[in-house]
Amino acid sequence: MAQLTGMEQEQEDIKQHRSDDRVVKIVLFGAGKRGVKLLHYLLSMDNTEIVAICDRSDDSALRAAAVCTEAGKKKPSVYSGDRQSVAEILDREKPDAVIIATYWDSHAGIALEAMRRNIYPGIDVPAALRTDDLWQLVETSENTGTPCMMLENWSFRKDNLAVLNMKRLGMFGKIVHCHCAHSHNCIDHWFFDSESGEARWQAEYLLKYNRMQYPTHALGPVISWMDINRGDAFSEIYTIASAPLGINEYFRDRFGEHHPEAGRKYRQGDIVTSVLSTKKGKTLVINNDLQLRRPYANRWMLQGTRGVYDEEKGSVYLADFSPEYQKWEPWQPYEEKYNHRWWQTDFPSPSFRGADYIMLRQFTEAVRRKGPVPLDVYDSAVMSATIELSGISAEKKKSVPFPDFTRGKWQTNQEYFAV
Repeated sequence: MAQLTGMEQEQEDIKQHRSDDRVVKIVLFGAGKRGVKLLHYLLSMDNTEIVAICDRSDDSALRAAAVCTEAGKKKPSVYSGDRQSVAEILDREKPDAVIIATYWDSHAGIALEAMRRNIYPGIDVPAALRTDDLWQLVETSENTGTPCMMLENWSFRKDNLAVLNMKRLGMFGKIVHCHCAHSHNCIDHWFFDSESGEARWQAEYLLKYNRMQYPTHALGPVISWMDINRGDAFSEIYTIASAPLGINEYFRDRFGEHHPEAGRKYRQGDIVTSVLSTKKGKTLVINNDLQLRRPYANRWMLQGTRGVYDEEKGSVYLADFSPEYQKWEPWQPYEEKYNHRWWQTDFPSPSFRGADYIMLRQFTEAVRRKGPVPLDVYDSAVMSATIELSGISAEKKKSVPFPDFTRGKWQTNQEYFAV
């Protein structure tokens, strides 16, 4: 039988999905802002049922349940507070998958309980904060045969998937170096309340740690561009951090010298820079930049022996394709020409450039087929491991080894994300 092209495969997939009426039953853990946003996408999909909502807050859980009924769906069971354990909920509801949008420290524990029952976990970022927990996720997924996916939406962006298509066509030559960043002023809305200055739960990490607090949005697309876990692997990470000046200055300007946060000592440096090397000699620079007043940027850059892509410039140069020697070209025509098949179909919302919807659709279809997920447990572990490892490196002021979660399988693993 002849191999299907990308577009033919997409059409075949759509035909199969339409004829497949199996319902994917999902339990949502975490009904805060992020959980409810993911809930809206799930409710827009055919043959997907939210069977239960779980949150510490009674009000949050009930509001999320109301979102389901307002969308014309069946009212889910509601679990709130600590009255029932994760294990009890899963044993009672028997879902096909869980979506985990709770506090960071709880992600791994819920995912482990799910996999022990052959339930697919879809974990909002990060998958876990500690390397030991990441190893548990890897080993449990391997031992149970249950796929585990961290929901890194930026891997599914239209521009990033087009770059991946071009990389696989060899248009950049051999990949040498990448840069990425998460540059986003989160002080006035994410770590602290913008009106009162009251600390949110995420602010605790700024007091306790100095590290890459939130690297996965930056790193998600890059691991595929660099063949990490499939042809290459990170070997070590070296991290340095700037002084922590931005938080105190923000509070002095916004609330005055006498506000408690204006003089509090934070461990977290304003800009953290990690340099990673790979087994095959590639290099990567990541910036964590969440505390200074600035516009949002990811600053993705991919450089190979025959070309370079620069997301921040919105430009590309390709030695074999660009009309002028060593002159930048606009990126947009390439994004359209090399558009990935996942983006050649309609989706209901432009939020996050549609990445959330496409990510969840691919995850739920994997659950329905009982097949592999788009980003597997090894990808999830690699992206999340940079959090703890960067902190260890910054404290020791030296590079530290990067664990090989595949245990050598990166040497024979084939590309599969978005193929």
